[in-house]
Amino acid sequence: MSTTKKFAAGAIAAALGVTTLTACGGESAKDSAGGGTKPKTVTLVSHDSFNASPAVLKEFTRQTGYTVKVLKSGDAGEAVNKAILTKGAPQGDVFFGVDNTLLSRALDNGLFEPYEAKGLDRVPETVRLDKDKHRVTPVDTGEICVNYDKKYFADKKLAPPQTFDDLAKPAYKNLLVVENAERSSPGLGFLLGTAARYGDDGWQDYWKKLKANGVKVVDSWELAYNQEFSGSVGGKKAKGDRPLVVSYASSPPVEVLYSEPQPAEAPTGVSTGTCFQQTEFAGLLTGAKNPDGGKALIDFMIGKKFQEDMPLQMFVNPVAKDAKLPELFTKHGAEVDQPHTVAPEKIAEKRDQWIQTWSSLVLK
Repeated sequence: MSTTKKFAAGAIAAALGVTTLTACGGESAKDSAGGGTKPKTVTLVSHDSFNASPAVLKEFTRQTGYTVKVLKSGDAGEAVNKAILTKGAPQGDVFFGVDNTLLSRALDNGLFEPYEAKGLDRVPETVRLDKDKHRVTPVDTGEICVNYDKKYFADKKLAPPQTFDDLAKPAYKNLLVVENAERSSPGLGFLLGTAARYGDDGWQDYWKKLKANGVKVVDSWELAYNQEFSGSVGGKKAKGDRPLVVSYASSPPVEVLYSEPQPAEAPTGVSTGTCFQQTEFAGLLTGAKNPDGGKALIDFMIGKKFQEDMPLQMFVNPVAKDAKLPELFTKHGAEVDQPHTVAPEKIAEKRDQWIQTWSSLVLK
């Protein structure tokens, strides 16, 4: 989200000004076993939407002796591209935030060292997309979906759109803002959702209809949600005028959590027929200076404490089967029974072609 996320849904918290703890400390500490030195800090490279409770990261330090330094690198797509450019001499030890839309690009470029995380048996096999080689570990899931501003549609006495087909109708002309599929993970996820819905032969015509219906494209989720969208906390400050935005099924709880006073009902809704399934992964970066610390951090990220912290920090679903969801998250988040999906091997085969064609159709 990112976002992120992603993700993931969790991009929203960071964009609304929630701070992330960068746990600082000395670069090395005495190794009690051998009297030598070993790294004391483990560096997590992620998208701008990463967030975790300070208390949770302190618990990781208490358990392992490592402190966490978080290095944010832009939207998820931008962060992956930066990691590829620094391959072999990475900026950190662990990368978090590569999702199923970009996974093959990261794996094909050899970004990650194999590591089978402890506790992986608590994670469903359906989200272990690299389960044979264990180069990445699933950390969270979510759905990329169109969100709508409830007040706008109530004031206009207009039913909010629920499906991809609805978005191309004249009633919703000039109302939708989306993210650039070349640069943004949610933007790419939305594009893949349309490819899943309309097939190889139909998605281009669909985007022609969206363009004719006044869709607006911006570079990032942060711009789309917080500056263009009329229904967000950030959007109110920026006076956004688009009541439809590509975001996440878990975005509405954010609007409740960060509104003062908190409303009884979320001011935003989700068009559940527009959703695409997203999974975010963490991996040990090839050439990491602190691989032991990196492995410990990946183990911790699928542990119960980190997994149960994520829903109200990054607004994503935990992958661990034993993680419990907070009431605010379940009460206000949308349930998506049948999100659109695209097989990982098809994403790997078609992604770059789809992006290039989309850019020609929509940006030119």
